[in-house]
Amino acid sequence: MNSLSLKDKTMQAVSYLSDRLAAPPRIGLILGTGLGTLGDKIQRATMINYGEIPYFPESTVEFHAGKLISGTLAGQAVLAMQGRFHYYEGYTMQEITLPIRVMHQLGIRTLIISNAAGGIREELSPGTLALINDHINLMGDNPLIGTFDPFLGSRFPDMSEPYSVKLRHLAHKAAEDLGIKLVDSIYAAVSGPSFETPAEIRMLRAFGIDSIGMSVVPEVLVARQLAMDVLGLSAITDQSLPEEMQPISHEQVSRVAKEITPTFNALVEEIIKRI
Repeated sequence: MNSLSLKDKTMQAVSYLSDRLAAPPRIGLILGTGLGTLGDKIQRATMINYGEIPYFPESTVEFHAGKLISGTLAGQAVLAMQGRFHYYEGYTMQEITLPIRVMHQLGIRTLIISNAAGGIREELSPGTLALINDHINLMGDNPLIGTFDPFLGSRFPDMSEPYSVKLRHLAHKAAEDLGIKLVDSIYAAVSGPSFETPAEIRMLRAFGIDSIGMSVVPEVLVARQLAMDVLGLSAITDQSLPEEMQPISHEQVSRVAKEITPTFNALVEEIIKRI
């Protein structure tokens, strides 16, 4: 990042957005690979390209629209990221998590974050929706490292409840009422962009991990530093079992995520309705 402080960059982005949003947002959404169509259901929507917002990175990954959408979903004022930024794109941890700080300054205190992830347990087959109960950071970096300013939140944020227990209970009840299977998972984030080797999958399973991806954790760390309540949902798009590894492609991941989209959209709308 350039010489401006993280606080200055956050506030310049907030200043730009404040007069352009459809309504003061209450809930933030991050829509991962193949899951962006939920943004199309937002009513009275205002769309802003990331490239127009001061200091926002631009999404360089296929299947990420790269738009911020403000409006109403399931009766709640929301601000949705239709696509996200990744560490493997060459951005710093502070750059990819800047939108979380902007959301917080705009008044958002609840964050629903989603992604496409790989299942490494038999019960997490492609097409499954997983609820993230906890995570392990294997990205080799942390967005909270650096010069501290109280504006950024707690210097040493507590992580005993990274994903809100209350929101997890709410999500399970919503899924049950809709007849949607929702599987609990321990998620691991790696830097990517290469997929894992069989030996790496064996190691991850030994660690107690159920699913793996290349996002989510940096955003959650910043959200928790700011005392935001977080709900994490993964669309399981592929399965890697070390005994029978199959080739994986980003196109496959996106295709399966899109197939899960109607179920994902229905669940998230119901969750938002109940918050």
